[in-house]
Amino acid sequence: MISDDEQGYDLDLFCIPKHYADDLEKVYIPHGLILDRTERLAREIMKEMGGHHIVALCVLKGGYKFFADLLDYIKALNRNSDRSIPMTVDFIRLKSYCNDQSTGEIKVIGGDDLSTLTGKLLMLCFKDIIDTGKTMKTLLQRLKQYNPKMVKVASLLVKRTPRSVGYRPDFVGFEVPDKFVVGYALDYNEYFRDLNHICLISETGKEKYKA
Repeated sequence: MISDDEQGYDLDLFCIPKHYADDLEKVYIPHGLILDRTERLAREIMKEMGGHHIVALCVLKGGYKFFADLLDYIKALNRNSDRSIPMTVDFIRLKSYCNDQSTGEIKVIGGDDLSTLTGKLLMLCFKDIIDTGKTMKTLLQRLKQYNPKMVKVASLLVKRTPRSVGYRPDFVGFEVPDKFVVGYALDYNEYFRDLNHICLISETGKEKYKA
C-alpha cells in the first residue's frame, strides 16, 4: 500500500527519456520495485492456481507490460518448482479515458475469439489499473456470457478513490492514492507507455499531450 502522503522520487535519480523530462513531476514507483512486487504476485498465483490449466487474458493496451513480466515469472516458476501452470493466452482491448478523465463510456475492442473460452476451467485476467472499477465490472459481465468456470483478476494498481464502485481484484500489486499516473504501459492519450517507471504526470505534460 502506498500512502496518500507519498511524494515519490526526484527524476534526476533515474534514467528518464529526454523527451519526457519536462512532462513528469516525480517517479512514483520505480521499475525495480514493480518487478520485485510482480515476482511476488507470480508466487501467490502459483500457490493458488498451480496444477490448473488457465487462459491468461491480457487487457490492452495498458496491461501488456504487467502481463508479459508476470507471465515470465510464472514461466520461471514452472521450470523451477514442483507445481506448474499450463497456460494459453488471449487479448482484449478496453478504452474508457480521454485525457485524465473517464469518458463514462467503455469501448470493448477485439475479443472476437473469446467464444473459445466457453467452459474453460479457469481464467486469469491481467489489468493495469483498477480506478472506479466500472470498466472491470463491464468486462466481467461480458466474459460471463462465455461461461468460464472461474475468473480471477490480477491488477498491477488499485486506486483509493471515492468514485469506486467497490470492486476489488483477486491479486493486487500496489494500492495507490487517487492520482493520475503514467508509465510502465500506462498512458495519457497514448503517450508515456515507453516509460519504465510509474510516474506522476505534470500539468505541463497534461497540456502538451492533451487530446
